[in-house]
Amino acid sequence: MKLNKIFLTATLLVAGVCANAQEVVTEYQFKPHWFGQLQIGGQETLGEGSFGKLFSLNAQINAGFKFNPYIGVRLAVDGWRSRGAVKVPFYKNGENNYYSWYYVAPTVDAVVDLTNLIGGYNPTRLVEVNFIGGIGTNIAFCNHDAQSLMYNMSQELTHWNDVNYGAQGIDFNPINAWTGGKWSFLAQFGFALNFNISSRVQLGLELMANVTDDRYNSKYWDNTDWYFNCLVGVGYSFGPKYRTYERVVEQPVVAAEPIIVEKIVEKIVEVPVPVQEKKAAREVLRRDVFFLINEYNVRSEEMNKVSEVAQYLQSHPNAQVTITGYADKGTGSMAYNLRLSANRSEAVAKILRNEYKIPASRMIVKSMGEDMFQPYPDPVQNRVAICIAE
Repeated sequence: MKLNKIFLTATLLVAGVCANAQEVVTEYQFKPHWFGQLQIGGQETLGEGSFGKLFSLNAQINAGFKFNPYIGVRLAVDGWRSRGAVKVPFYKNGENNYYSWYYVAPTVDAVVDLTNLIGGYNPTRLVEVNFIGGIGTNIAFCNHDAQSLMYNMSQELTHWNDVNYGAQGIDFNPINAWTGGKWSFLAQFGFALNFNISSRVQLGLELMANVTDDRYNSKYWDNTDWYFNCLVGVGYSFGPKYRTYERVVEQPVVAAEPIIVEKIVEKIVEVPVPVQEKKAAREVLRRDVFFLINEYNVRSEEMNKVSEVAQYLQSHPNAQVTITGYADKGTGSMAYNLRLSANRSEAVAKILRNEYKIPASRMIVKSMGEDMFQPYPDPVQNRVAICIAE
């Protein structure tokens, strides 16, 4: 009886080496979607005035579409007021003179999600950082302040010439105010910091630099004019941004040290143990379903393999199938390949469930990505879901 207990303990220890634990992991799959934002903030124009003296209010509305976890495009319209400043020795004792005008600036921008690009796709993050860059036009109007200042400076300049130079005066006025409206080419770039309040609502902070025509601020110095926007606002995603699904991941269980088993076996080696006949080997079916690069839809030419797996399971009621997805190392990041391989194995399992009515309880769906064992030496062949039914 004592020897039987020792033998049973050794058997359990050896079996533990091959044991696997199953863990259910939640995965996220991106869904293309529309989004919109309303923002308000301030603008600082680059000019002769001290910081804060050229500050004015502005607002922005934008709407766009996100194609994938990394790239989106938006149409944005911002505007309100801009301010400028000028000072000359002959006018008001060389003090700064401030003036303002109104503008509207529509742009088309590319939006790059740096957080997903660097850290992999995860829609449950609290914070995301986007780079924004685009082009458009600036439509300025109501330039009455600059026009009035240009006229007053011209009158003062004439008087100043008469007093100081007589008939030989100077011809200089730093203000060259445009009239009516002014259309200028506009380029902008900057960063947006978004906080995910829920799966659809975001609070955001946006910092943008804008460059436009030299005469935008009614001065001509042979260089471009700049202004900077700081905006805060709320954003909303129309439609779900992602879908979730669960997959089973098998993880090896750490077994006891095999040395203990060896010592126990040495003690019972002399005990006669009845030899049992080996069971007949079970019939095993393997089918490899191959995919195109960066895809996880089962092609028509591969459907016959899925059908053969289904027929095997239907003719063997007690059999199960293990479906393991892979991705090749040469394409995509490690995180992206893990998601892609999971999508491939799930695509095969979905066909077995929906078209052939195979219960999910008879399937183990796994994904190996790129960082583990690669079944084929050719990277192209590793875009595969391997089905083993037994």
